[in-house]
Amino acid sequence: MVRIIFGLTFVLSSFVFQAQISSKYILSFENAVHHEANIQANFTNLKSETATFRMSRSSPGRYALHEFAKNVYNVKVTDGKGNELIATRPDPYSWEVKGHDGTIQVSYTLFANHGDGTYAQIDETHAHLNAPATFMYVPELEHQEMEVTFKLRDDLDWKVATQLKQQQDQTYYARDLQYLMDSPIEIANFRTRSFDLKGQNIVLVLHDEEASDSELDMYFEKVKKVVLEQMMVFGELPTFDYGEYLFLACYMPNASGDGMEHRNSTSIPSSRSLTQGGMDGNIGTVAHEFFHCWNVERLRPKSLEPFDFSKANMSGDLWFAEGFTSYYDDLSLVRSGIISREEYLKGLAGTFNYVWTSPGRQFFNPIEMSYQAPFVDAARSVDETNRENTFISYYSYGSMLGLALDMFLRAEDLTLDAYMRSIWKQYGKPETPYTVAQLQQSLSDFAGQQFANDFFGNYIHKSGMPDFESLLKNMGIILETKDAIDFGAMVRSQRLVNNPKMGSSAYKAGFQKGDKLLQVGAVMLDGNVSINSVLSTFKTGDKVAVKVERHGSEKELSLIIGTEISYKLHYMEGSAKEFTKKIKEQQADWLNSKV
Repeated sequence: MVRIIFGLTFVLSSFVFQAQISSKYILSFENAVHHEANIQANFTNLKSETATFRMSRSSPGRYALHEFAKNVYNVKVTDGKGNELIATRPDPYSWEVKGHDGTIQVSYTLFANHGDGTYAQIDETHAHLNAPATFMYVPELEHQEMEVTFKLRDDLDWKVATQLKQQQDQTYYARDLQYLMDSPIEIANFRTRSFDLKGQNIVLVLHDEEASDSELDMYFEKVKKVVLEQMMVFGELPTFDYGEYLFLACYMPNASGDGMEHRNSTSIPSSRSLTQGGMDGNIGTVAHEFFHCWNVERLRPKSLEPFDFSKANMSGDLWFAEGFTSYYDDLSLVRSGIISREEYLKGLAGTFNYVWTSPGRQFFNPIEMSYQAPFVDAARSVDETNRENTFISYYSYGSMLGLALDMFLRAEDLTLDAYMRSIWKQYGKPETPYTVAQLQQSLSDFAGQQFANDFFGNYIHKSGMPDFESLLKNMGIILETKDAIDFGAMVRSQRLVNNPKMGSSAYKAGFQKGDKLLQVGAVMLDGNVSINSVLSTFKTGDKVAVKVERHGSEKELSLIIGTEISYKLHYMEGSAKEFTKKIKEQQADWLNSKV
């Protein structure tokens, strides 16, 4: 009698669990050679008279619109008994059907051939799937459980890697739409390496057909160093769902370089094999994306929660979410010894020059720069923009703000590491989304109200430039400024390939993108001559006639030779009198490993 009751209870509990799964998908790849997947979706528990199913228009970690519906076709719909239903199109990314019986069965073909973190790619090397680019969904069912089954081809030796929970064989589970859409999938003949860290499994999944096992081992050692170094910033790992974090590394020539953070995994495709430069060239993406498992995935802007798949997602917090992450990616590489201090400073100098010489700061502060993401984050447009003069990447801008805040805090015997730990405990670990005002209040609690007001007032809500000369000198780094003759626009094969920089010689003289430079003074130009090298034969302030070809006609412009400021960073000499013991200790505390 006990056995019968137990059996009945098990059957009923299984039935209840299965009844909660209202969206089921089956994917097969018979026509992978032509970049197609066949997808069957079964949607049940429908209550609305008119059932709507759709493709996403955006993807977690991206902020622009991406019309994934353009790559689905051969759409067919039946009810639960197999009776054909007629689908109508209320808009370009949705379908509607009436007369269903609480269930609709949708089949469609997906074309996919862009292997980055946003789209999907299917061929006979892999099925690289970003969920929003792959799965139709029913908005009515978004809070209910979902299941995905992959029918793998025996001839391709494919396996599945994903943060989705494996149910059995090739069937995987997501608790709701948000989780499904945040779960990238790599299906390929990949290799893995893993290590246990405080009871959780950190896994590198590598799809790279050129790399040897020894190269994989060497690369995995770098990955481990990154993981350990970044864990020290926050003092602990996040609690990963199902106790595992996956690096989905697809280093194939048909992939596109990218990195996309997700809750318990990251998609990090690149066209560079470990054998062909990826050993050094790809590790920076690993560092950036893993830091996101704290900053963005759990320490999350309120403006992105919940993520809306029906529209572009705008946030004013990307200077912190993406920018501070960018500050820490290279910092973790130098701390772990993966890059040298000289390499770190060279990269820092490049970003420093890009941000602080840009005219864009006169138009937008860091919050407003973040608002530009829907227009620049892998967005597409056919019309010209003036972003050379109006936009600074929130990755780079935020990275420099992270540097500034770290330097400011260290001058007060505090550190950015400690501030990140404090807001992790306040907002990240309990997964309470934050606002900019709350970040400011947290900084006030951490370093004092006046400190926080000054930093946010001058550099976040305004576009001021900190006194980096003093700040960096305290850390044993010399900041030098230099003026050099500069045209003010990039020239290739004698043509201007971008809009002239506001305030530059080219801008003031009225040059335009597309102009072909023919003659500067008495010098006839050819495609091999650098315009700045020609201009350097003159003196600052000289007026020079420049002949150009514009729209098929010749035109003469009057150019006044001008200069452009640039910044150079270098470490203090070890024997320099100003390189005191205190500064050496401060520099070491900043750049040395914490492991």
